[in-house]
Amino acid sequence: MDTRSMMPLFLEDYLAMSATRDGRLRPVAQTIAEMAKAAAVVQAAIASARIPQHAEANPDRVNATGDAQKALDVFADESFLAAAKASPVFCYGSEEQDAPVVLGKGSLALAIDPLDGSSNIDTNVSVGTIFSLLPALDEHREDPVRMYCQPGTRQLAAGIFIYGPQLLLVVTLGLGTKTFIYLPERAGFALLRTSASVPEDAAEYSINASNRRHWPAHVRRYIEDAEAGRDGPRRRNFGMRYVGSLVAETYRILQRGGVFLYPSDRRDGYGSGRLRQVYEANPIAFCIEQAGGAATNGTTRILDLVPETLHARTPLVFGSKGEVETFAGYIGKQTI
Repeated sequence: MDTRSMMPLFLEDYLAMSATRDGRLRPVAQTIAEMAKAAAVVQAAIASARIPQHAEANPDRVNATGDAQKALDVFADESFLAAAKASPVFCYGSEEQDAPVVLGKGSLALAIDPLDGSSNIDTNVSVGTIFSLLPALDEHREDPVRMYCQPGTRQLAAGIFIYGPQLLLVVTLGLGTKTFIYLPERAGFALLRTSASVPEDAAEYSINASNRRHWPAHVRRYIEDAEAGRDGPRRRNFGMRYVGSLVAETYRILQRGGVFLYPSDRRDGYGSGRLRQVYEANPIAFCIEQAGGAATNGTTRILDLVPETLHARTPLVFGSKGEVETFAGYIGKQTI
């Protein structure tokens, strides 16, 4: 439902109402409100191609997961770390940090990819921030890494900020997935769509086809059958979409369905998948499931998996429930 013609519900009001209904969400509401302020700052930096009072990152530097680190990655990480310090967050676990940053207070553990898709910055493609809020359990406070070794089913909230033609927030508190749009004149986010609903079946798929030679046999068979279209075993035509920005892929699927695939493959370092489970796969899976879709590692529900580290990797298949289930049916006993 598009609510732009109605009196808007602003993010702070939605968060306040949610916290009133469930007192456990008060720290979550406070944290998301602070993150929303940080997202507006990051959007302004991206839109202007200027990073306020910030030196360029070392071009040879890589982050904790081995990806090249840009100045905007560092700036986004600093911006959201500052938001976490102003929130009831005990520790901050980021793709840009080797280990969790202990803030020493609060009841939440924040896991975050501060700037997903940053390699697309130079091409003006939408990029974003992916985040997950977990409970900071007492038994993990002496070893904060263990806080991030909880299954995704324990997430209290998750979402993505999308920096593109519009600044959007897609968020779930476990009661459906909602979309907010940033209104510069209000300096705040207003509800854009009351609830997302992923169509059960798909007419589009998204995968990096340049890696075809590395795929396991079941992935090749699935894609070949989709490529065969109406004359093939799937008996319908598919369109292929691939952006290379996970937040953009997610929003497209929330809007019109489809399936996104990032499987494991034969390349060195890709045997367990490439995407990070805690701060990429888990929050996206939570948002997608709350919109009626599905997310797996190919066979197993993402939110049921228990990560071993903050930076654990996983294959990821998400989108329309029927298509995610169809893909799982292609998986036999073939090895990579």
